[in-house]
Amino acid sequence: MTDQPAVDIEDLRKAIGRESSASDIVTVQQCLALNATLDKDAPPPQPGDAAPLSIHWCLAPPTVPMRAIGADGHPQRGGFLPAVPLPRRMWAGGRLEFLDPIRIGDRVTRLSRIEDVRLKQGSTGPLCFVTVRHQVSTPRGPAINERQDIVYRGAETGAAPAKPAVPPPGPRAEWSRSVMADPVLLFRYSALTFNGHRIHYDRAYATGEEGYPGLVVHGPLQATLLLTLAGELRGMPKTFDFRGTSPLFDGAALTVNAAPSEAGLELWIAGADGRTTMSGSATW
Repeated sequence: MTDQPAVDIEDLRKAIGRESSASDIVTVQQCLALNATLDKDAPPPQPGDAAPLSIHWCLAPPTVPMRAIGADGHPQRGGFLPAVPLPRRMWAGGRLEFLDPIRIGDRVTRLSRIEDVRLKQGSTGPLCFVTVRHQVSTPRGPAINERQDIVYRGAETGAAPAKPAVPPPGPRAEWSRSVMADPVLLFRYSALTFNGHRIHYDRAYATGEEGYPGLVVHGPLQATLLLTLAGELRGMPKTFDFRGTSPLFDGAALTVNAAPSEAGLELWIAGADGRTTMSGSATW
């Protein structure tokens, strides 16, 4: 095991309470591009129409000049998020509470606040969890309350864990669709969200520098696929919770799955080998 950078958790926790805001206008082109990336057949969107449920993840992304980009393609550490010294950053999961549809033409404002910073010891080294709360609003008032969970890991933890010989049985899907996780899909989603993280499009970097077996399928993209299926089945939910459970890589089809539950729907993404890579639930 390589030496891990020292993590001064008390210093990092000074970021708790830090706030940031950003705004953007929902356009017809953004909605067209997102629907096309999701391969979704939908009437041409018009001003005033409800935007796709996940459009807020495409709005007002951090935009920094090239000189402020780190080696991994993310903005350099510091700024709004605490400067965690662990080199691997991933979206671990989150929760959405939907209050009002976002509509095409809306000016959307996102107020973000660092809620918590925690340090845990994993099997291969330290893990630092940062919890961010976002309030997404339109001129009509609050539209989405979001909790975002980010995890930072050491360098050697970027490689995928050994896959089990026989995947454990998962729930039985009542609805399922297949999506090819290919480089074009990953590139399109990176472009939609202005995400420069190289593990999603730079194969040489993903395999040579971070030790992955291929390009990594975005956590937000997997969450978007689950949320889209839920919305198609039952409309805009009240809540949507999701959690990444295993890395997912390009090169094969994934399945987007749903089954009824007492509260609404159980949702999950499964890789080609049957492993669940993201689990979720939605209520109405």
